[in-house]
This record gives sequence, C-alpha cells and structure tokens, in this order.
Amino acid sequence: MAVWIQAQQLQGEALHQMQSLYGQHFPIEVRHYLAQWIESQLWDSVELENPQEELKAKRLLDSLVQELQRKAEHQVGEDGFLLKIKLGHYANQFKSTYDRCPLELVRCIKHILRSEQRLVQEATNANCAGGGAMDSLSQRHQQINQAFEVLRVSSQETENELRKLQNNQEYFIIQYQENLRIQAQISSLASLPPAERTQRETTLQSKRATVEAWLTREANTLQKYRLDLAEKHQQSLTLLRKQQTLILDEELIQWKRRQQLAGNGGPPEGGLDVLQSWCEKLADLIWQNRQQLRRAEHLTQQLPLPGPIEELLTKLNGDITDIISALVTSTFIIEKQPPQVLKTQTKFAATVRLLVGGKLNVHMNPPQVKAVIVSEQQAKALLKNESTRNDSSGEILNNNCVMEYHQTTGTLSAHFRNMSLKRIKRSDRRGTESVTEEKFTVLFESQFSVGGNELVFHVKTLSLPVVVIVHGSQDNNATATVLWDNAFAEPGRVPFIVPDKVLWPQLCEALDMKYKAEMHSGRGLSEDNLVFLGQKAFSSTSNNPDDYRSMTMSWAQFNRESLPGRNFTFWQWFDGVMELMKKHLKPHWNDGAILGFVNKQQAQDMLMSKPNGTFLLRFSDSEIGGITIAWVAENPNKAGERLVWNLMPYTTKDFSIRSLADRISDLNHLLYLYPDRAKDEVFSKYYTPPLSKAVDGYVKPQIKQVVPEFTTPNPEPPGGNPTYMDQAASPSVGPPSNFGIYPSINDPMLDADGEFDLEDSMDVARHVEELLRRPMADQWSSQQS
Repeated sequence: MAVWIQAQQLQGEALHQMQSLYGQHFPIEVRHYLAQWIESQLWDSVELENPQEELKAKRLLDSLVQELQRKAEHQVGEDGFLLKIKLGHYANQFKSTYDRCPLELVRCIKHILRSEQRLVQEATNANCAGGGAMDSLSQRHQQINQAFEVLRVSSQETENELRKLQNNQEYFIIQYQENLRIQAQISSLASLPPAERTQRETTLQSKRATVEAWLTREANTLQKYRLDLAEKHQQSLTLLRKQQTLILDEELIQWKRRQQLAGNGGPPEGGLDVLQSWCEKLADLIWQNRQQLRRAEHLTQQLPLPGPIEELLTKLNGDITDIISALVTSTFIIEKQPPQVLKTQTKFAATVRLLVGGKLNVHMNPPQVKAVIVSEQQAKALLKNESTRNDSSGEILNNNCVMEYHQTTGTLSAHFRNMSLKRIKRSDRRGTESVTEEKFTVLFESQFSVGGNELVFHVKTLSLPVVVIVHGSQDNNATATVLWDNAFAEPGRVPFIVPDKVLWPQLCEALDMKYKAEMHSGRGLSEDNLVFLGQKAFSSTSNNPDDYRSMTMSWAQFNRESLPGRNFTFWQWFDGVMELMKKHLKPHWNDGAILGFVNKQQAQDMLMSKPNGTFLLRFSDSEIGGITIAWVAENPNKAGERLVWNLMPYTTKDFSIRSLADRISDLNHLLYLYPDRAKDEVFSKYYTPPLSKAVDGYVKPQIKQVVPEFTTPNPEPPGGNPTYMDQAASPSVGPPSNFGIYPSINDPMLDADGEFDLEDSMDVARHVEELLRRPMADQWSSQQS
C-alpha cells in the first residue's frame, strides 16, 4: 500500500486529479480499505486485448468481492455499522457491474494505479527540484505543466475581459436606445405650443448632446476593448500553438520513435496516459478559446462598429480551427502496431486510439475505423494528399471496427482482434530488390464530427512498415528489412526512405538491442563480440575496435550480398545465431558459459595455454545457426603433441534430440570450461535427471553422444541398470562391440583442419534416435510374437 500512502499526501491540483479517478465505477473507499490487497495483485499480467484472459480477470473480480465481504464482516461496533453496510453494498455493486465484463475492472484498476504512480512521481520530482537538478525528462514535464498553468490563467483572463466587454456593450446598447427615445421625443414636440416646445426642446437637445457624447466616447472604448481582447486571444493562440508543437512534434513523436525501437527489442514505449492528459488539456483550452472567439464575433455582429475587428476575428477563428484540427488528426494514433513481418492467412491484431476522443465527446456517436493495406507508393501519395482512388494493395478480413469508450480510463479506442491478410498485390520490384525488401503499411482511417456536427474530421494514420511473407522461410530476410528500417528511419521521412549505408557503430547498437531482447538478458554484445562481427562483416583481421568506428556498412553488405566464400549474408548468419540461442541456449548465454563470437584461430590461441580437457563454445563460421565445441587435448595418434579439436557444429535439430548440457556431460574428455571452471559446476543444473529403474521388465533406452577418438569407459549410471549404449563400452564385457553404430577407432575421423567428420556416424546415430522415438508396439511386435 506504499503508493496509496503517498497518494494521500498529494496536494492542490494533484490531489484533485487523484480524487477524480474514483466514482461509482470504483469508489475511493474500496481503494482505501483494500489498499494493500489491491497493490499486491498482478493486474499487469492480464492482457486486456486478449479475450482468453477473461477467466483470469474473473478470478480477480471474485477475489475482490470476497475481500470486500471479508472486510465488511470484520466491522463491529457503532462506528463500523455504516461501513459494514457500505462495503457490502460495494461488493454487490462490483459483482453486478463487472460480472459480464471482468476485463473492464482490470482496465479500471490498472489505470488508477498507473495514474496514482504518475502523480506521486511528479509530486516527488517537484519537491526535489529545489534540492538538486532534476533529470531532463522531469524538467520537460514540469515546463509543460507550467505552460498549461500560464494558458489556464490567460484563458481565464480573456473570459473575464469578454464578460466585461459584453456588459459594457449591453449598457452601450441601452444608452443607444435612450438616445433614440430622446430623438423620438424631440420629433413629437411639433404638436406642442411654441413656448412649451422651445422649453422642452432645449432640455431634450441638451440631454441628447450629453448621451451622444457619451456614446461616441464609449464606442471608441468598446472598439479598444475589442482590439485589446483580440490581441490577448492572439497571444493565447501563440502560446497554445507553441504548447501543441511541444507535445505533438516532440513528446508524441518521441513516443512513436520509442514504439518503433521497441520493434527492434528496445525498451517499451511506455503508456499514453500522460500524453493523453496533456492532449485533453490542450483540447479543453483550445475549445474554450474557440468559444470565446465565437462569442466575441457574435458581439461584433450584434453591434457593428467601424474598424478592423471583424477581419481580425475571422482570422483568429480560422487559426484556432486549424489548431484544433491539427490536434485531432495528430492524436489519432496506433497504440498497438500490427506485426511488422506479416504472414498471409494468419490472424493478427492492432489497436488505434484517439487521445482527445473522450474530451471532445466523440464517443457520443461512436465512429467506425477501417484498416486497409497499402504499398509504399500509395503511402507517399496519401501524405501528399493525392487521391489514391481508394486503392489498396491487398485484402484484409475483419478490417472494420467501432471505437469503444472506456469510461473508467477515459480512453476511446478500436481493438482489431481478428484481422487476417487474405491476399497481397505486389508492385514491380526495383533491380535486385527481393520480395522481403518490399514495404507495405496498414492504413487506419475514420470520420467523425465534434461540437454537434460543427466540425467534421477525416482522420488517418499509417502503421510502421510491414513486410508481407507467404512462407516461414522468408521470415529471416523480412526481419532484416524491418530491423534496418526501425533502426535508421528519420522522423518525418517520406515513406519509407532509409539510408542505404550507416556507420558500423550505429548498426552495432541496433544488433545489440535486438540480441539482448531475444536473450531476455542484460548481457548483450561486448566490445570483443562486436570486433568479431566487424571482422566477419568487413573480412578484416584487425582486433582494434577503433579501426571499425568510421567504417560504414551498406544494406547490400548487410543482407543482399553473401559473405566471402559463403552462401549466406551477414544478417542471415547473425539471425541464425539468435534463433539457436533463443530456442535452446539462452540460459547458458545468460550464465556466461558461451563465448560464441570467437573464430577458430582465436579459440586455438586461447586454449593452447590451458590444461588438457579445457573447452569453449563458439559459433560456427561456416554454418547458419551452428555452435561447436573446441577443446585442447593430446593427439591420440602422436604422443606428446597437443592439439585443439573442433567438433562438427550442432544445430537446433541436434538440440531438439539432446540438450547441450547433456552432450557436454556425455563427453568425459571435456573437463574445464574456459578459462578454468569445472564443467559440472557450470552445466550440472541443466543435466537431465537419471532414468528410473526398469518397470515391468522393460528397460528405458538412453541416447548418449560419443566421440570415438576420445571415448573412455563410462561408469555405470546411478540407476544401477546399464543401458544399451553403455553396454557397448562396458569394461566388464571385454573388447567393445561396434554394433554397426560407430566406425572403428582406426578409421580416419579428422579432417586437415582438425575437425571431426561425423557425417557417417551421426547419420546412423540419428537413425537409431528415430527408431527409439517410434511407438514400442511398432518396433517390437515381431519379437513379441
């Protein structure tokens, strides 16, 4: 309940904002009396856009109701009587309100907790401002909030001035009517006797002269008031435009950039609650000023006076309409992007949101949003406001969705949950461009009105670039296109232009971000790892990181041209490494057990200075998604000679049969993980537990890895029952039997580079493994009969 304790210390506007979070949908008493329970629940683990999470949300709702009922039962005495009734009422209210939509309760509570945390953080930053320098983010947020306060005061001043002008104008009209009445009286004197007429005319003319003099002065004063008010509105509009530029062109653009980098594995872009609160304040202030200008215009029409005021007000009205139009169209954004590698005939989701929808009451007539896929050329035409004749580049199923208003959070959004790209129409490719380099985008568009159809908006927004594939084998190259685009796109670019070449350090930053995300680890690519990648990318032998800082890498080098002497590109090799690590070796990387980015010569230099049996794990240079074990040992064919051996690379297929840890455990000649860690110390926690004893007379088979040149007798397994493979090398049997599985020890198994050629032996081993995976009845039916 730490957040609630701090939230209760809020003051002024922050306290008012906190209180406004609560109401009938979630009473503040529930937050107070269940504070500890509420803050201990895993609300963030519930995915609001996933209907399958409804069961989890239902359990949380039931738990909340039970907690309220339990709290009510414990209330005793006179003071507790009313609270007992109130908490019991809230329990029933939650049950009836959220029983059919438990996800809405989770959405409500998540919004409340995040808002409280934000308000507490902002208050803490404000309190710390005097004691030391705040970070730049807090300073920027404070500047924005201060600017809002200036705008609020300015808008209140213009409101007061407008009322003053209205009062003065109404009094002017009364006096003007009085002058007309005097003139009418003077005109009616003609029927009076001359003496009486002269006396009364003199009095009326004097009064008329006084009133007309006052009207002349007051007309000049009114004109000055009008011009002064217009000038103040002009100043307010300048401040509004400046504030809007700061929020839309800086804060919102930065959020979109973070969203784009998150597609490469960068940190999450963060929520939109703060941005929405700013945009809603802007909308509120803009609308207030717009209404003031319309009232000023009405006053001018009511009492026309000579001067430039009408033209000035017309310009101000146009300016403020442009400002609110920019706000509405810019805050129609994609909260959850569609997948950037999009496979046809596959379900996908996306969410769009209108940040000012709740404030402008757009939800009173909920608009419909449509999604279509368009090509890069069509996207360019859209941004130039050129007609695309409603063209699209494919067909998306379930591409219409009505925007929903969530009262608890004040958000207006459309959740596309079941879209599917049925077909895609590709354009003519340029030069050597492949289909996985062609970029599309999903266009979301809608139309709605505000202010009682006073203003009609047609809004549209484009998703991040999407690469469409039809087969999983294209995923690798499509991901390369997406990574390059996300990493190096410039804000405000023409769709979807990216530089053809970038500095090597820039690419390293993108690769490191992607790698850390795939490993779910803080252990990214070290400087030595990046030097290794630089050597591979540029066919260099330099070990100096500074030699690569000024080098540039082109897109062609990255994923169009194969590496020298290989049939794959730099990216394909790197992506293969990530896939292997992600599927099978992530824990070992995070433990620091895999060096990985080491070439064969470096491995030899590192191992030759270590005792026999020292080994390391490095990625294969010659095979995509391969990892090999290099170790130092005596040459079995030449006494006294030490060599570094390299096992044929393992791939994901091998690890789907037997894990890396178990394979290392099988090889008794591997003793120390480089530099000097006992292998069991590093890998034992990942070993597969020993097989159980025989059941009903059957012995479970066991697969083990053997390198013939380094085979040594294995001890009997802990279970006490030797398995089929173990018996082949058991010293109690006499000379080891071959069983046709491994070639004899005299067969030449090493190539000229010191690598094992295990193709023949591994083919047979895999065949045995396949047999072992088949149902027992199929394998042994003939024997049993």
